[in-house]
Amino acid sequence: MIDGGIDRHERPIPSVVRLWRGTRRGGAAPYSRTVTKPESPVAYDPGSQAGPHPGPQASPPPASGAAPAGPFVPGGFVPGEVVVHRSFTTKRLVFVRAGHVVGHDERGLRLWIPHGCPMAVELSTDGRGLRDMPFAEWIRQSTVLVTRPWPGPNILMLIPPAGAHSVWWFWDRQGRFARWYINLEAPAVAWRYDGLVGVDTTDHDLDLWVCPDRTWQWKDEHELAERLAFPEHYWVTDAAAVRAEGERLLRLVEARAFPFDGTWCDFQPDPSWRTPDTLPPGWDRPRAPGTTETGPR
Repeated sequence: MIDGGIDRHERPIPSVVRLWRGTRRGGAAPYSRTVTKPESPVAYDPGSQAGPHPGPQASPPPASGAAPAGPFVPGGFVPGEVVVHRSFTTKRLVFVRAGHVVGHDERGLRLWIPHGCPMAVELSTDGRGLRDMPFAEWIRQSTVLVTRPWPGPNILMLIPPAGAHSVWWFWDRQGRFARWYINLEAPAVAWRYDGLVGVDTTDHDLDLWVCPDRTWQWKDEHELAERLAFPEHYWVTDAAAVRAEGERLLRLVEARAFPFDGTWCDFQPDPSWRTPDTLPPGWDRPRAPGTTETGPR
């Protein structure tokens, strides 16, 4: 789990974290949750014929106002268009970053999340984050969404056609590839609504760092264990399945198989892309259909 870009408890790549710290394009401002509830975005749901998360398949032309193929069907999005990547704790929006669509093919949907992009993160009303206090204290807090620039590194993000994870490529300030990051999460659903593209998921907290030499390290095991003691408040309901997904990805790491075979380690974003300074209108829309998991909060 990464909240706001700084990992306070474990620092397996301190050079990357330090290099990106302290450069911001603006101050933080709280965002009120009291809004008029808009119509839900339309999501592509491939589960009607082949289960909840099938592989790539042909898709018919989308109906007017419907989403084109989500991350499960290639060709649904246009390189360069602005996208909001959003994380929910099943029912509540807690983290958003804006970036760009890089590509969309049978390997999945790729996003570029640049340093300094606009983001929103859930904080307590006194300005502390989820990782700044024990979970037992966090669940008693009143919270707000605070908007600020993303202080972390440039990220290339791959959302695969199937699987409860995404894979991230991290670069340092000099543009050198630094590490892979395996983010264990609910299978994402992509959507398009009123001209805005989004991807919605729920972070499963347990993650993995992978070095260029394919050595690896589990991340945030202690946080997962701590929060599982509060099942009435915690959004992860099957810790064994989360770990099993990580172990499945580690077999690809150790085999140096895609996406850990060097693909996209030299990626450069299109210099013509212009990331907005603020989150685009609609970034706080209700969660896309098909992404809500059973669970609290």
